[in-house]
Amino acid sequence: MTTVGLALVREVAEAARAPRLLYLRWPFGHALGEPGNVAQQRTILHDMFSMARSAPRPGLVIELPYRWRREEYSPIADWAADSVTA
Repeated sequence: MTTVGLALVREVAEAARAPRLLYLRWPFGHALGEPGNVAQQRTILHDMFSMARSAPRPGLVIELPYRWRREEYSPIADWAADSVTA
């Protein structure tokens, strides 16, 4: 089964040597996003599913470009489409 991890500390993510990791510079306890911000949370999930489908190699760590509380998130139109960030 393909897995994708979500990390908030890059050094720990790299040391863990998980098969695929997305890294975010967000506060601890909020890996999927702000409470109640459904569009933000769905965007992160979409990035994770996209990475699971298309990661070119194991050991890959991708830093997502989102900034905490400073982004606008559009609804996900097609869950089968690849994410532009992952």
